[in-house]
Parts: sequence; C-alpha cells; structure tokens
Amino acid sequence: MEVGRLPISASQRGKLISAGYTTLASLSSLSPSDLARDLKIPESEALEILKVASHDCRLDQPDKSNGIFTGAQTAWEMLHEEQSFPRITTSCADLDNILGGGINCKEVTEIGGVPGIGKTQLGIQLAVNVQIPVDFGGLGGKAVYIDTEGSFMVERALQIAEASVVDMSHYNELLRKELRTCQVEIQPTDILKNIFYFRICSYTEQIALINHLDKFILEHNDVKIVIIDSVTFHFRQDFEDLALRTRLLGGMALKLMNLANKYNLAVVIFNQVTTKHKEGSFQLSLALGDSWSHCCTNRVILYWNGDERNAHIDKSPSLKSASAPFSVTRKGIRNTASNHKRIKLM
Repeated sequence: MEVGRLPISASQRGKLISAGYTTLASLSSLSPSDLARDLKIPESEALEILKVASHDCRLDQPDKSNGIFTGAQTAWEMLHEEQSFPRITTSCADLDNILGGGINCKEVTEIGGVPGIGKTQLGIQLAVNVQIPVDFGGLGGKAVYIDTEGSFMVERALQIAEASVVDMSHYNELLRKELRTCQVEIQPTDILKNIFYFRICSYTEQIALINHLDKFILEHNDVKIVIIDSVTFHFRQDFEDLALRTRLLGGMALKLMNLANKYNLAVVIFNQVTTKHKEGSFQLSLALGDSWSHCCTNRVILYWNGDERNAHIDKSPSLKSASAPFSVTRKGIRNTASNHKRIKLM
C-alpha cells in the first residue's frame, strides 16, 4: 500500500512523499523522532502518522490465521507463463534478437546512453509498436509516455506511426499470398490517440504520477507499456541530499516493478550518462549511482561505434551479454546496413 492512501491530511501525505516515504514498508522501522526530523514536524504528530501507518499495514497483510498463503506458483508455471508472453518489437531484428524477441512484459528495462544516440526515438517506437494488433503478432495495447525533458515530438510519433501502418500493410500482402488475410484497420491517427502523454516538470510531480499510475491503469486496462524519458532529469537538478534521493528512487523503482508484475505490462526507463572516475581515468557510466543499477530487471546501454549505433545487454537475469547495431531512420528504429566492425562495450 502507498502512503498516498493513508487517512491523514493532504499536507502530511505530501511531506511523506517529498521525504522519500512512498510506501508503508518504508515507514515500518522508523522511530517517531527520525520521522519528525525528516518531515520537520513535532514528534507527537510523527507518532500519530506512524500509528495510522501501522494500523493500515496490518489491514493490508494476507490472512495467516490458518497458515494459508495465496498466490503461490510452481517454477514450471512461471516458465510456461514467461514463454507465452508476447514481446514488444523494437522494429530492429538485430536488437530484438539480443533482447530475446523484444521488450518483455512483467519486467522493468533500463536503457541508457549519451545524448543523440536515439533513446527518445526508441521510446516513441515502442509506444507505437505496442499497438500492433494481435493478428500481426503484437499486443494490441496502449502506451503511457512520461516525458521529463520535453523531448517527445508528436510530429515524429506520427511519422513512425505512418511507417508502422505501411509495414503492417506489407505484412498483410504477404499473408494474403499464403491464403491468410488480416485486415489492417488501424490508422496513424488511431495510434496517436492510444499514447497517453504526461509532461513532468519536477521530481515531486514524477513521484506523484507514478503513485497514481495504479489507478490510471485500472481505468485503462489495455495499457501494455509505461515509458519514462528520462527517469534521471529531475533527480540530477539541485539534489544535494543523496540519502533522500536514494530513498525516493528506491520507492519509485519498487512501485514500477509492482506495476509491471501486477498488470502484465512492460516498463521502459531511459537514463542519462555521467562520468565516473575508475582506475585512474574518467569513464562514461549510467547516472544515479550503483544502488540504482540494481533496481531494474534488464539494463541496456546504447553507444557509438564510429558512425554506427550499437546496443549492449549490460545486465539481465535471463539474457546473455551481447551487442547489436541499430539505425535511426525516417521510419524509426531499423536494422543497420553498415558493415562497420563491431567492438565490445567495456
């Protein structure tokens, strides 16, 4: 349960969220004095908040009176379920190949890279491709696009949507030759109508929106992907309290993982890069530190190899480390025609 649902005043809920306490679990081991210090409120008020949180936490626990827990799965059921999930194509066969077929549902995938490498282009492509109808091998879903940097371009989204409809028409012609027909009914404007766009201007707005996504997705149960472009931006602006930042990011990551699992959707988070001093030299690495690197299921790094864009699987429990080239074209993300020699990302 989230603190946003606690029966306390709106100002108290706002102070909790701003201080990084977004779930009941984050309050479970706190003393009244610690909470009072973090929220800058009297200790008596902090004690009342903790009492309310403790009561609601007990109500939220499963019934253990008979030693019965619900929701257990066997490993075989989990494997069968995972293999049956359709994936969201990136429109680049080489990139799909190293991703095991595309972006997987029920997982949080982090994608990072330098400016201009194609992160936003890939995000828009995924927001379009999640809408590919089931008859054409897609999910037939909708997308939530959270833009923290103002980099989303609706004209570009329309361009990619138009290319996607053309691709489906070509696929339909191929099926017709095999005596199987699928009518292409989706239009580029329909694709734009199915991208729910949120412009975020502060880290508090970002946290509040992510806490609200549970309700939003319940009302729009055909949402199959949540894209955050980027998760980093507002957490690198004038944020001196690193402990607070870590708490906020950890709570946000937990919420996103729960959303992915609960609603069987994909969460794709874009990250920026920073310089890190290692072994006597400065090297590029993804932002937000080492603790954040463990918050996502998969981590993909986009990088340049000469004039060629490449993607590298940096971390995944199920995918092997591998690299693949990709291109950003007028139609969107596509295979590269370059024959440049590939190098391994260090």
